[in-house]
Amino acid sequence: MNERVLIIEDDEAIVRILRRGLTLEGYQVEAAYDGESGLVAARNHNPDLIILDWMLPGIDGLEVCQRLRTYGSIPILILTAKDTVQDRVEGLDSGADDYMVKPFELDELTARVRALLRRTHQERPAILTFEDLSLDTSTRQATRGERVISLTAKEYDLLELFMRHPHQVLTREVIFDRVWGYDFGGESNVLDVYIRYLRQKLENGGEARLLHTARGVGYVMREMP
Repeated sequence: MNERVLIIEDDEAIVRILRRGLTLEGYQVEAAYDGESGLVAARNHNPDLIILDWMLPGIDGLEVCQRLRTYGSIPILILTAKDTVQDRVEGLDSGADDYMVKPFELDELTARVRALLRRTHQERPAILTFEDLSLDTSTRQATRGERVISLTAKEYDLLELFMRHPHQVLTREVIFDRVWGYDFGGESNVLDVYIRYLRQKLENGGEARLLHTARGVGYVMREMP
């Protein structure tokens, strides 16, 4: 087992307990002690799972969780002393996959970590396919038939979003939120520009169009009618 776990928690005693327990389970463990450094660590270390404290200095855990969701669907387990039903709902609505209340049993926490990682491995295939288009999420390589397609980072993020939601009309607001992490506003044409770039690359060999405009709403990946 070589999965990487990032702990974002300002209580050093809890970090020591978690680090010791998770290391014994075979995980590679990194730690950050506030929201800002946690976001940096998430970008730099590319963890397989994040254990995130709600009450962090600076940027709180819920905002960290929301920002992390803009990078992808990494499993996030929120750890907090807040234990009301409304707190749990708020935590899960922020994008967390699971929620544990302090004080916690280490055995239960490691079991939940195993379950989240197991579910993630089952749910996220390494290679996404639609018609003759393939996207290898481990190498970030796209191909159309035998033709290799070179993508920028944002083009890749955009294509992965569509390939994970085929036949589903994605609104402009949803796409901005998932790919850029915020709403550019109704007047921005940055999305249309990126869609044009992506279409040009996907159709450069004369292939059929896969990205279609849902007028007044957004875009959808589907076959030609």
